Amino acid sequence: MASKAGRNDLPPIIVKKVTVVAAGHHGGAWKVAYADFVTAMMAFFLLLWLLGSTTEDQRKGLADYFTPTLVKTREQSAGSTGLLGGASLTDPDNYPHRASQTGSRSLTIPRDATGGPKEGAISRMRQRVQSKLEQSERLRRLTRQVRMVDTTQGVRIDLVDDADFSMFVLGTTVLTADAAALIGVISDAVRPELGDLTIRGHTDALPWKSGLKANNWSLSAGRAEATRQALMRSGIAEARFRRIEGVADRELLIAKNPQDPRNRRISILLMK
Repeated sequence: MASKAGRNDLPPIIVKKVTVVAAGHHGGAWKVAYADFVTAMMAFFLLLWLLGSTTEDQRKGLADYFTPTLVKTREQSAGSTGLLGGASLTDPDNYPHRASQTGSRSLTIPRDATGGPKEGAISRMRQRVQSKLEQSERLRRLTRQVRMVDTTQGVRIDLVDDADFSMFVLGTTVLTADAAALIGVISDAVRPELGDLTIRGHTDALPWKSGLKANNWSLSAGRAEATRQALMRSGIAEARFRRIEGVADRELLIAKNPQDPRNRRISILLMK
């Protein structure tokens, strides 16, 4: 009986505990890398779409907008260095998007904000100034004194002194005869364009004689006001002037030489 009962016993149950370890598990870092990859690919395809759906002028505008040194580059162009010191309107500039410029050919031509085929204000004004200055030998010499720069605020026209030319009688706000003629040319170029005007006077850093009450601040502001009055006499409406400024020698054109005569200049900004 005992052996028979033993044969009826159930077999023992064996339980095995298995621990599964995922091979190559590195947490969630791969998700961050994958997200960065997807973002980069999306930006890349967006760039391809922009390149295919915009005109060349619009692409240049986008490039200019995202170029942090563009304003500085333009401000240092057109006579701001020794190489371009006293250069004419037809000399090459150092803008990022420039074309070959020689002789009397047109300079870099910015387009309107719409990117259309119509030339911008800076090109039209350059053509008017060049046409007026070429009418006589006396005015043709003044071409070297005019600089036009397309800035984020608008078109800036710099009337720059040099060793052979001065806009004002030394130490005064009295315009020279050549400067008065030059301002008349600038007035004819600016008058047809839309936009308010800001006039800014600049001086060099030459010290004043001891005992004089005048200083470069009052001199630069006085010269800006004298320029405003000359422009009004040449046909610019008084209501177009937004403000006049005198900045003395605080915004030098030739920073390496504060006493360089080219630091003496009048800036006329045609605002957008």
